[in-house]
Amino acid sequence: VELSCIIKSTVTPDPRIEWKKIRDGETSYVFFDNKMQGDFVTRAEILSRTSLMIKNTTRMDTATYRCEVAAPSDTKTIDEINIQLTVQ
Repeated sequence: VELSCIIKSTVTPDPRIEWKKIRDGETSYVFFDNKMQGDFVTRAEILSRTSLMIKNTTRMDTATYRCEVAAPSDTKTIDEINIQLTVQ
């Protein structure tokens, strides 16, 4: 599955991008400090600098995924998008 987090424009040369997984009230990192975290290390990757590709999804991946972008040089310094993923 590919979860898209598209940055339309930014003047910040290298905005910070983080992906988080929120499930049952618990938040965990998926992509932090420019690398995959936890069990996503072996089955996920970042595409086009911002989108998250998760391979071999299972029902355990059902959650809300939050993409957070921090661009300190921009007018809007931080933004986020939540994507609900349901794996049948």
